[in-house]
Amino acid sequence: MYATTVTRHLRAPRTAVYRALIDPVAIATWRVPDGMTGRVHELDAREGGRFRISLSYDAADGAGKTDAGTDTYHGTFVRLVPDKMVVETAEFESDDASLRGTMTMTTTLTDADGGTDVTIRHEGIPDVIPAADNEAGTRMALDNLARLVEGPRSGSRTGGRGPSATGNR
Repeated sequence: MYATTVTRHLRAPRTAVYRALIDPVAIATWRVPDGMTGRVHELDAREGGRFRISLSYDAADGAGKTDAGTDTYHGTFVRLVPDKMVVETAEFESDDASLRGTMTMTTTLTDADGGTDVTIRHEGIPDVIPAADNEAGTRMALDNLARLVEGPRSGSRTGGRGPSATGNR
C-alpha cells in the first residue's frame, strides 16, 4: 500500500469547491478520469454517510477492477468540515484480493491567490495500481473540477458550469 498527494489551484471560492465535493451530480461529472463515465449510485453527504460510485470505461477494451469495463467502489464519509475538508474511506468492489483494502482520500481546501488550493491525498492505495496512474487520474479529475467550478472564462473553448448548475444552491 502507498500514498499519493496532488494539489491544484482553482479560480473559485472554497464554498463552491466544497459543494462540488459532496454533490452527487457534480461528483459524477468531475471525479472521472478521461475516457470514463461516472455514475453515483448512492451518496449520503454527512459524517458516517455512505456512497457507492462506478466509473465505466468508454472504450470496450477498458480493463475494470470490478468487471471487464467498470471500477465500482463504495465507502463512507468519515469527516466533513464545510468549506475546508472532506475525508472519506473507500474500497473497490472486486474479486481480486490484490485490490482489496480500505483506502482513505482526504481533500483539503485552502484559500490561495484569489481562489482555492485543492489538495487530494490518497492513502492505502493497493500496490497493483501504479502510482503514476493514480496521480494522472487525480489530475484529470481536478481538471474536471476546475472546469465545473470556475465557470466560463474568456478565451475558454470548453467553458464550465458552476455547482449551482448541478441543482445545488
